[in-house]
Amino acid sequence: MLGPAVLGLSLWALLHPGTGAPLCLSQQLRMKGDYMLGGLFPLGEAEEAGIRSRTRPSSPVCTRFSSNGLLWALAMKMAVEEINNKSDLLPGLRLGYDLFDTCSEPVVAMKPSLMFLARADSRDIAAYCNYTRYQPRVLAVIGPHSSELALVTGKFFSFFLMPQVSYGASMELLSARETFPSFFRTVPSDRVQLTAAAELLQEFGWNWVAALGSDDEYGRQGLSIFSALAAARGICIAHEGLVPLPRADDLRLGKVQDVLHQVNQSNVQVVLLFASVHAAHALFNYSISSRLSPKVWVASEAWLTSDLVMGLPGMAQVGTVLGFLQRGAQLHEFSQYVKTHLALAADPAFCATLGKREQVLEEDVVGQRCPQCDCITLQNVSTGLNHHQTFSVYAAVYSVAQALHNTLQCNASGCPTQDPVKPWQLLENMYNLTFHAGGLTLRFNSSGNVDMEYDLKLWVWQGSVPKLHNVGRFNGSLWTERLKIRWHTLDNQKPVSQCSQQCQEGQVRRVKGFHSCCYDCVDCKAGSYRHSPDDLACTFCRQDEWSPERSTRCFRRRYRFLAWGEPAVLLLLLLLSLALGLVLAALGLFIRHRDSPLVQASGGPLACFGLVCLGLVCLSVLLFPGQPSPARCLAQQPLSHLPLTGCLSTLFLQAAEIFVESELPLSWADRLSGCLRGPGAWLVVLLAMLVEAALCTWYLVAFPPEVVTDWRMLPKEALVHCRTRSWVSFGLAHATNATLAFLCFLGTFLVQSQPGRYNRARGLTFAMLAYFITWVSFVPLLANVQVVLRPAVHMGALLLCVLGILAAFHLPRCYLLMQQPGLNTPEFFLGGGPGDAQGRNDGDTGNQGKHE
Repeated sequence: MLGPAVLGLSLWALLHPGTGAPLCLSQQLRMKGDYMLGGLFPLGEAEEAGIRSRTRPSSPVCTRFSSNGLLWALAMKMAVEEINNKSDLLPGLRLGYDLFDTCSEPVVAMKPSLMFLARADSRDIAAYCNYTRYQPRVLAVIGPHSSELALVTGKFFSFFLMPQVSYGASMELLSARETFPSFFRTVPSDRVQLTAAAELLQEFGWNWVAALGSDDEYGRQGLSIFSALAAARGICIAHEGLVPLPRADDLRLGKVQDVLHQVNQSNVQVVLLFASVHAAHALFNYSISSRLSPKVWVASEAWLTSDLVMGLPGMAQVGTVLGFLQRGAQLHEFSQYVKTHLALAADPAFCATLGKREQVLEEDVVGQRCPQCDCITLQNVSTGLNHHQTFSVYAAVYSVAQALHNTLQCNASGCPTQDPVKPWQLLENMYNLTFHAGGLTLRFNSSGNVDMEYDLKLWVWQGSVPKLHNVGRFNGSLWTERLKIRWHTLDNQKPVSQCSQQCQEGQVRRVKGFHSCCYDCVDCKAGSYRHSPDDLACTFCRQDEWSPERSTRCFRRRYRFLAWGEPAVLLLLLLLSLALGLVLAALGLFIRHRDSPLVQASGGPLACFGLVCLGLVCLSVLLFPGQPSPARCLAQQPLSHLPLTGCLSTLFLQAAEIFVESELPLSWADRLSGCLRGPGAWLVVLLAMLVEAALCTWYLVAFPPEVVTDWRMLPKEALVHCRTRSWVSFGLAHATNATLAFLCFLGTFLVQSQPGRYNRARGLTFAMLAYFITWVSFVPLLANVQVVLRPAVHMGALLLCVLGILAAFHLPRCYLLMQQPGLNTPEFFLGGGPGDAQGRNDGDTGNQGKHE
């Protein structure tokens, strides 16, 4: 802590500035301690010409001053002083520091790195077979700030296993433990920052972007990581290029022009620029001078806060600048610390005491540490007092102090271990280290990185230099405040950067060209759907699902069959009621008048049996509606065809009797008529039904119908139906009935009616015609109708067949029974009168005359 006298001097210096005397800040960049920490900071910048014209291994001259580098050095100084004044971290011990300028150049950073590795109290690095007992000048190194320098120093310090904690080098390559075993950093790697950038592009729907990087390891590796992240998120890189580092030759300037013209001539509105400060400065310098169209620039952390880039004249014309900065703890006391030390550095008395205390500086080797630091004012450094990397420097010092605390096994009373700690011993306690800094708890993971949140920053112009405004954050997932973002467009609308517009609902992308973001939109057809907006092909629904055109989901299919409540079924049931009612009415009349000549002429008991069979045919119709089952499918054909066979066999006996009576001689006719009316008639009926039963059995055994569910026949429903496995066998099951009907028709077609007798042949002829018309029409109708309606066609054919037989054969007899009972005589129906005998005799005589 500063004493009262020193505080009084500092206040006097603050109240009386402008004395013109140089400061002594450069003398405060080294302090002795029990354990020394090395520091590498960009206190100045070397002239480009001096770097390129080197012909001897001498150090370039760093002429330009970097205020941020000085502030970071003071942040390390403040952290060391805080630790030394604490009694819980390193009680009884003092840390020292030795801070050097890197000039942001690897060739300059190598000399202080060699100094750090020299033996304690020496400037020599000895060559040993084993460096286990080697004690270098410093225990650990804080810095450097850039990945380009860390790639050089990291391998150098890793050979000696000296811990190095960078406060700004974010390149992903530095996470490789095999190459950089002693490298740590208090900033996340570039992969985290680029992941946040990729999610930012996704958040705003920018999938057609340009990606530019500086032509160095930092930019090349950043572009490589971003390319992989973008591809995984469906972001297309329309143009990718490297921005050369600034040089004097026109050839490299031409490359910058080519890159920018490619981007400007396309419809890309968003550019990711992952570049170092100097490359970004060169790119924007040309962009402003060439008046290229404004874009949205997604900045890398390296140039987002650079005064060199922000201060370019006309920078406000480039468009909208967004980028991510790590979020650390606010060091509220740092501003006062800087003011106090600047005041002290302006106090001659304080500087005199400091000079006496630092008599051992090796000015002949390192020269004056930072001559530019002795000629600054508070105004020179005020803009960088709240720089985001200040906390990273502060946290880096605390990480080393915590590791040293663990190595020395310190407690509240002191540090028991007295042996000097070697760098490799400290390194063992750096792995997976948890430490506290500025009220935050941080931890090095297995790659030496820390996990920290990022703030999404937006450049807001309020003068010649933009201000950084928070418009979001990233802590593994992105959150943005869109209303706070001011776009460069005239209407403040979010720019659109897409090769093709988003497809509408139910459309997928058909890629054209080499980029997946350039596509045509194609409608998903019925039965398929778009699963996600990034799909390149429609996804087919499962077989138990359906979808309309341009759908984004599938729907469950309903089972479809000929239901009882459908209009067609209800109409057929009415027809069934009519047919069954007529059958029962006719059967009742025939039973009531069973002994009448009309009933006897119609077959007597056989006629009643035929009507019962017609009634069973009507009832078999009830097997067709409703949800199909295996039993229903097996029973439909036999239970409808067997009764029909029984009915047709009785009609066949009627036709045979008529044929015998009208076409055969009387002697034959009497003998055969007796057989057709006696018990032999029942044998004919039984034989016909046995033949039909055999055919149906063969049909059911060889080609049994089965219940199938057709998922593709109907667009929205699953059709459940009885499938006929063989149409030939199905036709053979109808063969018996068709044969009986054909024989009936042949036996009655040309039979002439006799005067005074009822024409039984005419009714049979028309009944068989009705049968044939029904079933001949059934075949093409069944072949052309929808499968779901085929059971209805079967029902209709059976009922029409029954109604045709009733209307042509049975109902006229019922009419005579009810309306003309006087005709119900043996002479009219059975031909038992004299006229009939005379007619038959005349016919026989005529036949004999012919034979003679």
